[in-house]
Amino acid sequence: MTKRTLLLVDGSSYLFRAFHALPDLRNQAGEPTGAIYGMVGMLRRLRTDRKLNDGATLAAVVFDAPGKTFRDDLYDQYKANRAATPEDLARQIPLIHEIVRAMGWPLLMIPGVEADDVIGTLAEMAHARGIRTLVSTGDKDMAQLVHEHTTLFNTMTRDNGPIERLDAQAVEAKFGVPPERIVDYLALVGDTVDNVPGVSKCGPKTAVKWLQQYGSLEQIMAHADEIKGVVGQNLRDALDWLPTARELVTIRTDVELPGVGDAFDETLTWNDERLAELRELFTRAGFRTWLKDVERRLGDEGGDAASGDEADETAGGNRRADGMHGQEAAITDAIARAGGAAASTYVGERQATIGPSGNAPATTTAECVLDEATLEAWLARIDEATLTAFDTETTSLDPMQAEIVGVSLAVEAGAACYIPLAHRYAGVPDQLSRAGVLERLRPWLTDATRPKVGQNLKYDMHVLENHGIRLAGVAHDTLLQSYVLEAHRPHDMDSMARRHLDRDTILYTDVAGKGAKQIGFDEVALEQATPYAAEDADVTLQLHQHLFPQIAEDAGLSRVYRDIELPTMLVLQRIERNGVLIDPRLLEKQSHELGKGMQAIELKAYEAAGQPFNLNSPKQLGEILFGKLALPVVKKTASGGASTDEEVLTKLAEDYPLPRLVLEYRGLSKLKSTYTDKLPKMIHPQTGRVHTNYSQATAVTGRLASTDPNLQNIPVRTPEGRRIREAFVAPKGSRIVSCDYSQIELRIMAHISADEGLRKAFAEGLDVHRATAAEVFSVPLDAVDSEQRRVAKVINFGLIYGMSAFGLASNLGIERDAAKLYIDRYFSRYPGVAEYMARTRELAKQQGYVETVFGRRLWLAEINSPNGPRRQAAERAAINAPMQGTAADLIKLAMVAVQQWLASEEMRSMIIMQVHDELVFEVPEGELDAITTRVPELMCGVAELAVPLVVEPGVGVNWEAAH
Repeated sequence: MTKRTLLLVDGSSYLFRAFHALPDLRNQAGEPTGAIYGMVGMLRRLRTDRKLNDGATLAAVVFDAPGKTFRDDLYDQYKANRAATPEDLARQIPLIHEIVRAMGWPLLMIPGVEADDVIGTLAEMAHARGIRTLVSTGDKDMAQLVHEHTTLFNTMTRDNGPIERLDAQAVEAKFGVPPERIVDYLALVGDTVDNVPGVSKCGPKTAVKWLQQYGSLEQIMAHADEIKGVVGQNLRDALDWLPTARELVTIRTDVELPGVGDAFDETLTWNDERLAELRELFTRAGFRTWLKDVERRLGDEGGDAASGDEADETAGGNRRADGMHGQEAAITDAIARAGGAAASTYVGERQATIGPSGNAPATTTAECVLDEATLEAWLARIDEATLTAFDTETTSLDPMQAEIVGVSLAVEAGAACYIPLAHRYAGVPDQLSRAGVLERLRPWLTDATRPKVGQNLKYDMHVLENHGIRLAGVAHDTLLQSYVLEAHRPHDMDSMARRHLDRDTILYTDVAGKGAKQIGFDEVALEQATPYAAEDADVTLQLHQHLFPQIAEDAGLSRVYRDIELPTMLVLQRIERNGVLIDPRLLEKQSHELGKGMQAIELKAYEAAGQPFNLNSPKQLGEILFGKLALPVVKKTASGGASTDEEVLTKLAEDYPLPRLVLEYRGLSKLKSTYTDKLPKMIHPQTGRVHTNYSQATAVTGRLASTDPNLQNIPVRTPEGRRIREAFVAPKGSRIVSCDYSQIELRIMAHISADEGLRKAFAEGLDVHRATAAEVFSVPLDAVDSEQRRVAKVINFGLIYGMSAFGLASNLGIERDAAKLYIDRYFSRYPGVAEYMARTRELAKQQGYVETVFGRRLWLAEINSPNGPRRQAAERAAINAPMQGTAADLIKLAMVAVQQWLASEEMRSMIIMQVHDELVFEVPEGELDAITTRVPELMCGVAELAVPLVVEPGVGVNWEAAH
């Protein structure tokens, strides 16, 4: 029989660390919520991650009760050196207690004792019942509780390697004494945190030596006269005190816990989450993503938790990092990095915590460069350096508009400079000329033999180019290093510094303010700007020194970083700079036509409803659909009302005209507001083109994301959507060329699954959907009709995304048994695919990630979740991610190969967009033959798969015509 497990959480410790780990988060009412946010994120992870909780069925979060404890009576100076609980932390405690209970965690607070004593007593009670105990804490005092039935684990250590777990052997390895001697050890060395004096000058080594020699504190005291030197005298001076010290550091295991003894299991069993209560609490706290999750679950008849990001609330300044992920792991990381004292800012120096290795300097010595001599000294330093960290401070986050305010440099960890060039405020000191300094830096900036490292250097490249300088010598980028190592975590510099250097950085809001009162960086006083900007360069250099060795030791990660991500960044900067030409007059005409179409649909909707109403009002729509027309309620909102979301309207549209009309109206409205109205306003005033931003470190699969504007989401399934692509035009004398990988993910599936049937179909150049239909429906290839091919296409692409029989049935509008039959036939004809899926699920569960063909790691946080829907979603992602990730790697390799060829041949053609598996070019007519011939060859030649790659080029006067 498997022994049961009790999970105990040191709630007070978690809350305190969360408070100091996270930024000053606040809800709309201005109430602090950072500690609550971190605590909730940790508890959610503890409950769902079986690797952490070992399948515990009993649990409790234990907090210190307010007021004095018996230790205060023993020693009136107990914890006397501790500052009062910060007001912002104290204000959060009542709400976190409510949330913990609503999350289903048993919560205990016992007056007169500390949380440690309650945990010790519960562990002893569990031992007596044959239940093993896991204690989640970072408190070293808890090591005294460890024995064969009780283990400690510390999630605060997970960034430095595996999560620390302390059994009896590990306790002795860590402290030098077994768990039963920890109390003696603590009494000797004392506890500065709780202000418990030990023996003066007796450190850990001395305490361990004495305990190994004499066996116990009592025996040490009995032989005190034998111990020589000053420390021996100090021991003798402390003999009267040591019994009290021992009692103070001893965790009690006999605390009276009202009601627990008689109802141990009932009191400590995890309860179901009280979703309605959580909805109210998360609303009050302003936790939008968790609130959406709760609302989805309240609206789900099955009550299953939805998958998705669980913690994407803003948790700090974004230093131009295009990979902000908002995930639960990020909150865990933040708490893991908590080291105690809150951050403080110094002029010229920045205090920080030394990282776990002890190698990272604790401060940045920041030098403000205001004269020629100092500038010359730094120019000499970067000229001699093997690697220099470089960063810019600017007037804007828009890379095409930003101007340089100053630059910062670092060549060794712990020291950096800031060269202010364009600060403007009353009393600002004289600064060096921006034009002059940039000219002095130009030879170094444009020298490919002078290696540079930065954080999101693509941005800095744009900014420098705004001043007529093309940055060369880009050797490393810490944003991309973080992305390659751990794509599922945040990649902004502040988060990475906390995660990898145990360092709290100066936030932008610390120097520029927040909200409506925020000033531009050019208005920040040099006394504040210098440590902030210099720290950027210094921390970037230290992050590189920490991250790059981890990449270099793994061949796959090294290839992804060196051969894919770094060169892709340089290509993306060119594509963004190239921009795309659009026809604003055509978009204006389309916008007018969309408006007329919306008006026509509006009239039809009024007729179907029997009255006019606001089609944009969910409330009015619901009243008509479910009140006046009495349509069936498909699902309800969190507040209990009938939902009118897109899923509901799509379902109702199968049988009723009004929901169909509303969907058509919404589709046209989105096209109008997002594209035809907006795109003309985004034309750059100097270039006359639209310049998107390609975010390279956003999707965990490696795919790029396009923003401001998003050029990858223009809908193409409707005539109106396709017409928008007609406005993406070529200038006179040029054409648009589109080169698209054909069925790339299916080809990758054939490669990685090694299925003979799929490989044969591609090798012979067959229509793979027709070939699949012939296998599934057992008909000759030439007898497959269009409907059978359609079904086969849905199966082919559905299985890539891990579609179940239920999903296939829903997609095809057939019975579930028929869908299951199709899938069974598919797998019987393509057994390699079935084997790949089973193999990949198992591998993902074992290592927590899967890989692309090229070695990119795709992390799956929920792959071992006890929550069925979340685990199944992660399993589906595990199947699809290697294909989607490999496709992303291929298109990046293709971009690099094509751009290198364009440059080497000095072609005037240029890449203007990357959209999914497609590259879009603007090509002078005289280069059409070369582009349509050579580009497909290059794209097909970037990798050798077990099946041929196929690229289909198209040419037209606009993007749509090129398809």
